[in-house]
Amino acid sequence: MSESAYSIKESIMQLPRNIKASISRRGEGTAEQERAAAVFGNMFLHVHPVRVHVNSLRAGYTFGLGLISFYLFLILVASGLLLMFYYTPSTELAYRNMKDLEYVVTFGVILRNVHRWSAHAMVAFVFLHMCRVFYTGSYKAPREFNWVIGVFLLLVTLFLSFTGYLLPWDQLAFWAVTVGSNIASYMPVLGDYVRFLMLGGNEVGQMALLRFYVLHVVALPLLAATLLGVHFWRIRKDGGLSRPKND
Repeated sequence: MSESAYSIKESIMQLPRNIKASISRRGEGTAEQERAAAVFGNMFLHVHPVRVHVNSLRAGYTFGLGLISFYLFLILVASGLLLMFYYTPSTELAYRNMKDLEYVVTFGVILRNVHRWSAHAMVAFVFLHMCRVFYTGSYKAPREFNWVIGVFLLLVTLFLSFTGYLLPWDQLAFWAVTVGSNIASYMPVLGDYVRFLMLGGNEVGQMALLRFYVLHVVALPLLAATLLGVHFWRIRKDGGLSRPKND
């Protein structure tokens, strides 16, 4: 075997090892600098800060409300993807699909209830997280921009809950969206245009269901994921998790 052919074969054999090494470039180490280098050089760990103040992790200060909200978002994404296998955004089939999930699909009622109650819980925990941030003054300098991002995340969470309300296409969902769109029509100047844009027409029907479905499963989740990324990034840029000033 020629030297060049042997070199190519050796490179191919070392490829899995090189890929693994590129993911985690250093060992854990024991010295403080080695531990910091391990965090910076690992693609899974570098999103976390090297140091975290002990008082930032106090359960009685943050209550973990932000993390709980994020975990609920992940549960909603996973359960929502599974629900999409059984749901058709059609006025003729949507309600029937919900009944199939309840009585026909194995564990379908559990899947739907996981999605439903996680959505209710996420609204509550995002609101509580905002209250905690305001109460502890964590919105103050240098975190003003991240507070604005948090406000937008709360609005997106509410819109996600509202758009998902129409999808079962039952009487409760139909009239809730009818009332909500009518409230939007009272907006000064743009009210009628906003209502028409929401419903895709002048009444709650097939176009409204389709628009709410696209908003619920594509547009709003992507917007929420983007805002979450910016939110976490700003936490790092603004000095990490907030903590009491006297600490």
